[in-house]
Amino acid sequence: MEIRSVKVSDYYVISPLINVWWGGRNMSDMLPKLFFEHFTQTSFIAENDGKLVGFLIGFLSQTHSNEAYIHFVGVHPEYRKLNIGKHLYKKFFKVVKQNNRSMVRCVTSPVNKGSIAFHTKMGFEIEDGDRIIDDLSINTDYDGPNQDRVLFVKKLN
Repeated sequence: MEIRSVKVSDYYVISPLINVWWGGRNMSDMLPKLFFEHFTQTSFIAENDGKLVGFLIGFLSQTHSNEAYIHFVGVHPEYRKLNIGKHLYKKFFKVVKQNNRSMVRCVTSPVNKGSIAFHTKMGFEIEDGDRIIDDLSINTDYDGPNQDRVLFVKKLN
């Protein structure tokens, strides 16, 4: 497996795959082309024999000088459980440290139990929200009405 920086042309490959990889959920609007144009230093593609099998779109916060943010991550359904996500995150963490940042943040939907388990396993802590549902701290309407989110933070060593 090879991990490389994203290119603008990757947008045209990834965009049609997103909703398929998410089981038909409409997610592609969350990843506009601008991420492939402006965050190439902190966003990565995983390929297996030239085939796209995963991606991570992240950036260094311009507001918080010690933080970085993971915006969107996807792994091809047939390649899950092969540590591709873990390798993408480690690559991102390395770049974050090289840029003298020590905090990484990200969010997910409370219904995405796989994402919650993955982030917890990767050492992320769930930040306190404004309500608890099924023992999970939730931030109500975080991304708009009825768009509750689980917020994660990880301190890098």
